[in-house]
Amino acid sequence: MVTRVTTPGNYSAVLTNLLSAQQRQIDAGEKVSTGKNGQNLKEYANSSELLTAMRSVQTRVDVYLSQNKLLADKLSTQDTALTRVADSAQAIRQAMADALASGRVDTLVEDIQAQMRNAVEAMNARYGGKYLFAGGQVDTRPVTATSLADLTAGPPISSFFKNDTFKVSAKLDEATTVATGLLASDIGTDMLTALQTFESFNESGSGPFTGQMTAAQKSFLEGQLATWDQIRSDVTQVAAYNGTNQKRLDTVAEDLQTRKDQLTGMLGDITDADMAEAAAQLQQSQLAVQAAAYVFQSLQSSSLINLLK
Repeated sequence: MVTRVTTPGNYSAVLTNLLSAQQRQIDAGEKVSTGKNGQNLKEYANSSELLTAMRSVQTRVDVYLSQNKLLADKLSTQDTALTRVADSAQAIRQAMADALASGRVDTLVEDIQAQMRNAVEAMNARYGGKYLFAGGQVDTRPVTATSLADLTAGPPISSFFKNDTFKVSAKLDEATTVATGLLASDIGTDMLTALQTFESFNESGSGPFTGQMTAAQKSFLEGQLATWDQIRSDVTQVAAYNGTNQKRLDTVAEDLQTRKDQLTGMLGDITDADMAEAAAQLQQSQLAVQAAAYVFQSLQSSSLINLLK
C-alpha cells in the first residue's frame, strides 16, 4: 500500500503539532507564573470533591480563628478592668490601714471616693463601644453610682446596677463553648455595700472622718480591714476565672492554627505545582514550539509546487 504525500496533508499535520506545542507552552507558563496546577475545580476533576470539602473546613477554621482573635482582645480588656477593681479594693484597704497607722483621717474620705470612682469606671468598661459587664444591656451603663453620697441617699444598692442576668457564651471551635460574660452586679455589689457602710458611718454621729482619729473611728476601721481583704480576694477570683478562659482560648487557637497549617499543606499537595518540573515542562514545550515552527517553515520551502516550477 502506498501512502500519498500531499502538501495540504503535510501542512495540516505540522500545524496540528505546532498548535499542540503552543498549548503545552501556555499551560506550562501558567503553572510557572501562578505556582498552581490549575485555575478552577474543573482542572482538578479527580480531586474536586476532596478539595471542596477541605476548603469548607479551612473556611470554618478561619472563621473560628478570626472570632477567637476578637474574643482574646475582649477578654484582655475584661482582665484590665477586673484588675483595676481589685486594685481599687486593695487601695481602699491600704488607705484605712495607713489612717490607723498614723492616727489621722484628714484625706481618708477623699482617697476612698477616688478609688470608688476608679472602680466604677472599670465596671463600666467598654469594648467595641459596648459595655462589657452589662449582660445583654450592652448599650446601658451598668453602674450608675458616682459618689459615696449616692449610696446613702435611700435607694438600695441593687438599684445602682443596670445590667441584666444574661451572660455571654462563646463557641471557640466545633466542640468548645465557654461562658465569657461577667456581670457588674456580681463584681461590685459587695464593694458598693462596704462603701455604703463606710459612708453611713461617716455621716453618723461618730463621723465625719476629719483630723485626728477618734476611738470609735479606729474601732470601725479596724473592723473594715477584713471586709476589704475579702472584697479584693473575691474580685481577684473573678479575674482568675477570666484568665482561665484566656488560657483555654489560647490553647484552642493554637490547635486551630495547627489545623489550618495542616489543611494548607494538604491543599498545597494537590493544587501547588512542582516548580522544578513546571520549569522543565515550559522549557521542553518552548523547544517543541520552535521545532514545529522550523518544520513548518521548511515545509513551505519544500512545497511540491516549488518543485514543479
